Amino acid sequence: MQSPFSFSLAKTTCKMPLKGIKVLEFVGLAPGPLCGKILADFGATVTRIDKMLENPLDVLHHGKSTLAINLKKPEGQGLVRQLASKYDVIVEPFRPGIMEKLNLGPSELCATNPRLIYARLTGFGQQGRLAARAGHDLNYAAISGVLSMLGRKHEKPTSPINLLADFAGGSVMCALGICLALLERHRSGRGQVVDAAMVDGAAYVASWLFMSRSLSIWVEHQERGANLLDGGAYFYDTYETKDGRYMSVGALEPQFFELLKQRLELPPELSQYGEEHEELGRRLLTEAFLTKTQAEWSAIFEDVDACVYPVVEWQEAAEHHHNAERASFERFEHSLVPRPAPRLSRTPGKLRQHANGNAVLEDLQLTPEELRHLQEDGVLTLPTTQHKL
Repeated sequence: MQSPFSFSLAKTTCKMPLKGIKVLEFVGLAPGPLCGKILADFGATVTRIDKMLENPLDVLHHGKSTLAINLKKPEGQGLVRQLASKYDVIVEPFRPGIMEKLNLGPSELCATNPRLIYARLTGFGQQGRLAARAGHDLNYAAISGVLSMLGRKHEKPTSPINLLADFAGGSVMCALGICLALLERHRSGRGQVVDAAMVDGAAYVASWLFMSRSLSIWVEHQERGANLLDGGAYFYDTYETKDGRYMSVGALEPQFFELLKQRLELPPELSQYGEEHEELGRRLLTEAFLTKTQAEWSAIFEDVDACVYPVVEWQEAAEHHHNAERASFERFEHSLVPRPAPRLSRTPGKLRQHANGNAVLEDLQLTPEELRHLQEDGVLTLPTTQHKL
């Protein structure tokens, strides 16, 4: 029987959704490479433009080809302009004005290629008081207003690693903007600039949190960590188990809460709401979950709709029976990594280890002599395994 981990979408014969779309990705920190990865995973041909061929910080380079181009030299800028004239999308992560100083801004490149979609993935966006300032995910989440909502009661705001601004508000929103611009291009025949600011994106993905403030899930003073979904309710939280692991409890609806009480053998008079029940319930759940291991509790709640599930360690996520059954992770080189999502029934995404670097050289249309001079002058560096024309 074939292991679910060996399942690969590479066997599909269907054309992928973005097949034929060519993307130039100027390499920066993680948000840009993830955006490029999303496009590549769904069929786009992505070429990385980097200062070096081997960038140890970019762990999302698979399925993309790479050119190391010295953008400070006019010849290097010329190579980019030549590619941009034939490509569909540019993704650049630099502060406003950097690409313009390199003579590679949208006014130059889009004039030559009116169909070009020029995506600018930055923290603060192209305009605004902070546009030219440095920052990181934590700062962008802070300015967006969302960070103020995250954390325990009476404690400082807690950052969710760099998921919120870098990846959800940055990479994913930028990829969405590119796909929307590609869709619109079918009607107008024209490209456009995508201003993907992580501050904007982080706020946008949190739209429900901004627009739900009149609902009863928020306490009157709306203090962080005191509300229904942010740790303020004892029946929507995580609890440590006997073996030092954790269970997630999300028994919001009354019927789920009743099943939770039954399986934990809690007093029938315990209620979901009320200050006295909150304190008692949190103590009872804390004590109950400490009596058994995570595996034991997982078995108890396995077939019960009480919304209680184990907090699976990231190293073990691929082995969880649900993820294994869906083959949610795929063996890739020496590890198991998430498969592209969402899943499309006819044209699913797939992980790709390699890209056709020769196609990029064909787009440049360089003679052997021109290529040699560019390499000798330090303008262009190619992978050693790549065809030299």
